[in-house]
Amino acid sequence: MHRKLLRTKSIVDHSNSGLKKCLTAFDLALLGIGCAIGTGIFVLTGIAAATQSGPAVVLSFIIAGIASAFAALSYAELAASVGGSGSAYGYSYVAFGEFIAWVMGWILLLEYGVGAAAVANGWAGYFVNTLGNFNLQMPEALTKAPIMGGLINLPAFGIIWVLTILLMVGVKESARFNNIIVAIKLTTIAIFIALASLHLNTENWQPFMPFGWFSTLENGKNIGVLAGASLVFFAYFGFDAVSTAAEEAKNPQRDLPIGLIASLSFCTVIYIIVSALLTGIVPYTELNVSSPVAFALTKIGYTWASTLVATGVLAGLITVLLVLLYGLTRILFAMSRDGLISPIFSQVNPDRQTPTKIILMCGAVVSIVAGFIPLGELAETVNIGTLASFIMVCVGVIVLRKRQPLLKRPFKNPWNPLIPVLGILSCGALMTFLPAVTWMRFGIWILVGVVIYFVYSMHHSKLNK
Repeated sequence: MHRKLLRTKSIVDHSNSGLKKCLTAFDLALLGIGCAIGTGIFVLTGIAAATQSGPAVVLSFIIAGIASAFAALSYAELAASVGGSGSAYGYSYVAFGEFIAWVMGWILLLEYGVGAAAVANGWAGYFVNTLGNFNLQMPEALTKAPIMGGLINLPAFGIIWVLTILLMVGVKESARFNNIIVAIKLTTIAIFIALASLHLNTENWQPFMPFGWFSTLENGKNIGVLAGASLVFFAYFGFDAVSTAAEEAKNPQRDLPIGLIASLSFCTVIYIIVSALLTGIVPYTELNVSSPVAFALTKIGYTWASTLVATGVLAGLITVLLVLLYGLTRILFAMSRDGLISPIFSQVNPDRQTPTKIILMCGAVVSIVAGFIPLGELAETVNIGTLASFIMVCVGVIVLRKRQPLLKRPFKNPWNPLIPVLGILSCGALMTFLPAVTWMRFGIWILVGVVIYFVYSMHHSKLNK
C-alpha cells in the first residue's frame, strides 16, 4: 500500500499526444491575461478597499503579486522541464508520487471547476443588468437557481455551453477568440485609466492604511492589508492555466516560461494602477458596491460609464471562463491518460485534435452547477485551492532539484532554493489569513477526493499494471 501511494511517474515526452501544437508565447501570455483580468479588477478592487485595506489595497495587490511571482518562477521551471498538460498535478506525480498527485489534481478540479461555475454566475448577473440598461427583461424564473425561487440561471448555464462548443472546435480558434476579447477588455481598462487620471484627488488616499496590517474583529472577520491580500489573491488565480497548455504550445520549453511570467507581470502592473486610481477618485469608504469601477466613473460625472464597464466586465469574464474551462479539460485529460479517472476521457478527436469527450463532460457538469446551484461564498474556497497548488509547485522544484539533479532544465530558477522557499512562505501566510469556514470546506473537499482515490483511482492507475 505504502509503495503504491508513493509511486512516481517518469517524465514522458508528450509530443505525439494527438493534441494540436499551435500556441505561441504571445498566445500563452494572453491566455494568462485572459484568465487573470476579470472579477478581480472590476469587482474585488473596490470591495477590498472599502472593507479590508483602504487605499493601501495597492499594497495588498503588491503582496499577492509577489507571492504569485515566486510561484510563477517555480511553475516556469517545472513547465519547461517536466511539461505535460496536467499542471501542478503532473509535476506532483513526478516529484512526490501518485497519492499527492491525485490530491493536487482534485484541488485543481476545485480551483478550475468551482471557479468556472462561480464566474459564470457573476457573468450572468452582469448580463441581466446590461439587458436592463436596454429595457430588456428576462423572466425572473430563468435568472435564478431553484433554491433562490427560480427554475434555472439560464444565462450562466448557456454561456458555459457556448464556450464548451468553442473549445470543441479547436484550441487555435479558442485562442484567437480569447485574444480578441482580451483586446476589448484592455481597451475598457485603458479608457478608465485615462478618465480617472484627470480627476485624481490625492486627499482620498488619507488615511492610507485605516485598517492596519492585520487584525480580527469580534465577528471573526479579518481586516487589514494582509487580509486584503488574501482576498484580492482571487485576481491572480488562473495565470497558472498557462501551464496546462504545455502540450499545445509550439515550443513549450521556451514559450511557457515567457507566457507565465509575462502575463503575471502585466496583470500586477494593471492591478496596481487601477486600484490606486480607484481609491484616488472616490473615498474608499464608498466603494463597497457590486460594480465599484462603474460607480466611481459615474461619481466623477461619466454617466455613460456603466455601459462601458459592463462591456468590459462581460468581455473580461468570458475570457476568464474560457481559460478556466480549457484548463479544467486539460487537467482531467492528463488524469484520464494516467488511469486515475476513466480512460474514455483521454481520447482525442483526430479531426479537431481536441479531447472532445472530456470537454463535453466538463461542459455538462459545470453548466449544471452554474445553472442550478447558487455558489455564493463557495468561490472563496477557490483561493485556498489555488494557494495550495502554488505551494506544492514550489516544493516540487526543491524536491526535483534533489532527486533529479541532471534533469534538463531549459528555464532554471535563480538563487535556488530561495525563490521556491519564499513562494512556500508567502502563499502559506496568505492561507492563514483566510476565514475558518473556508478551511473547513477545503478539508471536506479533500476528504471526498481521498475516498475516490482509494475506491477507484489507486486500482485503475496505469502504474498499477
